[in-house]
Amino acid sequence: MTVQAVILAAGMGTRLGKPWPKPLTPLSDGRTIMRQQMDNLAAAFADLRVLTVVGFKLELILEAFPDVTYVYNENYDRTNTNRSLLKALRLSADGGVLWMNGDVVFDPQVLERTKDLMAAEQSFICVNTAVVGEEEVKYTVDAEGFVDRLSKTVADALGESVGINYVSATDKARLIERLTECDDSDYFERGLELMIEKDAARVVPFDIRDLFAVEVDFEEDLSRANKHL
Repeated sequence: MTVQAVILAAGMGTRLGKPWPKPLTPLSDGRTIMRQQMDNLAAAFADLRVLTVVGFKLELILEAFPDVTYVYNENYDRTNTNRSLLKALRLSADGGVLWMNGDVVFDPQVLERTKDLMAAEQSFICVNTAVVGEEEVKYTVDAEGFVDRLSKTVADALGESVGINYVSATDKARLIERLTECDDSDYFERGLELMIEKDAARVVPFDIRDLFAVEVDFEEDLSRANKHL
């Protein structure tokens, strides 16, 4: 089975403040954030198709990774991740899609552990229940343990999303429709929340609290990532 993976790498990374796309930020082991993502994906999946959404200074990413397929979000400077994911899902082939934010540094075991859920065609978001950061996307669950609410403003959150997610083949058409309903400024999590609310989709919060994963938004996040590596 070919695994379809999407990397959302169109943003300007203003909070980190680098003069290059954030996925090209060097790490202490000599790789960039995106290179460790590509390495982790290649190690986990023998048959892999990577689709990368680019925007800000896209030529730098194309030069660094010439052998993957690209989607251009021409509105990268005035839209959020929901528009990038929408473009990628519309261009994906049949089947489910694994996607991640282009700034996530994570243990390769994260992908190994999610294989069973992907094989079962179960939509999921990877979460960390050990921390609940104020600036992070957080979640709650319903009575059956599936994701109920998902945003930065969730009250009484059980944990935070780490930016690695999967939508099943069955749910993908629903997610595409719900992403079209999002405002330009919404994160893609709003599309998932609408899919859960309107389509009764079941999304599993997959806890990886014992594995390292961090979205590099600020210098302190980058320091944490480098310390782990």
